[in-house]
Amino acid sequence: MKNLLHLAYIGLFVVLLSSCSNDNSNKRRIQYMGDTDMYDAVPYDAYTSNPFFENGLSAQLPVKGTIARGVVVYEYPNTEEGYQMAKDSLHSPITVNDKNLEKGKDLYIIYCAVCHGDTGDGQGILVKNEKFLGVPNYKDREINEGSTYHVIMYGRNMMGSHASQLNDKERWQVVQYVDQLRTDLLK
Repeated sequence: MKNLLHLAYIGLFVVLLSSCSNDNSNKRRIQYMGDTDMYDAVPYDAYTSNPFFENGLSAQLPVKGTIARGVVVYEYPNTEEGYQMAKDSLHSPITVNDKNLEKGKDLYIIYCAVCHGDTGDGQGILVKNEKFLGVPNYKDREINEGSTYHVIMYGRNMMGSHASQLNDKERWQVVQYVDQLRTDLLK
């Protein structure tokens, strides 16, 4: 029994030793596609020359008409006519519910309340400290969801665009909350 155990240890030792060799007999020696780039791809850095494109650059512009993932096309121009078209025909694609209103409130406090105030009365902290003047009270303006969305997209008068800070759904959530504030102010 003792001899059998010794033989088992010796056998295990031989197997372990043979598995650690640098013998290349297990490597594949046949390459089926020859010298194509299928096996050894040629990497090109973004701003280096590339012989496969007409302009010789590796970094190419997107194909005309493509839209980045997650981007929603906004068809109204940044003009007074575009503002009126949005006011007349643009409607929210998301439903009004507590979840959207709560998220809209959170975003409003972050991006809007510093100027427009917590209640939409135009008396935010920057207005009170006279950094900006003439911020409108929502009850004094004829606004609706389309016009509010348009202003968030492009800005208006002294207000800049917030399109880069908010995605499409977040903009609509803020619009819903602004509509709720306006309704509360009109009561």
